[in-house]
Amino acid sequence: MFDILHRIGIKAPMAKVYEAIATPKGISGWWTTDTTGDSKIGGTIVTRFYADGKLLGGFDLAVRESRPDSRVVWEVLEGPPEWVGTKICFDMKEEDGYTVILFKHEGWKEPVEFMYHCSSKWAVFLLSLKALVETGKGTPSPNDVRISNWH
Repeated sequence: MFDILHRIGIKAPMAKVYEAIATPKGISGWWTTDTTGDSKIGGTIVTRFYADGKLLGGFDLAVRESRPDSRVVWEVLEGPPEWVGTKICFDMKEEDGYTVILFKHEGWKEPVEFMYHCSSKWAVFLLSLKALVETGKGTPSPNDVRISNWH
């Protein structure tokens, strides 16, 4: 199995970062504006992505863990075949005035080209999360940075 890993520090209290990661309203401010669902453990968060007015796809994410003081974990139930069954983990800790996120998208079966793309897009969206929490404005899809013809 293969994993995507990122580390980012956000100059904000952990409670504010957690709210942006763990709730559909928060997620819609940094990942994709089309986010709905139930953020309780066992619930499903539904995301859809668009470009130029056309649906690109989306993900149905089961909430597996949600701890305000340390961790959020989603399991991908629906989406591209490479994503189904993978887990997306946000481990958080406070360090020198920052909330540090150790991000992991784990369980890829093989490091296909799409994984390289998704690693870059996760970096784009984690920077959007940082901007949202620190400034009040992120760049969620469809306003995110396009990195290739895959968006």
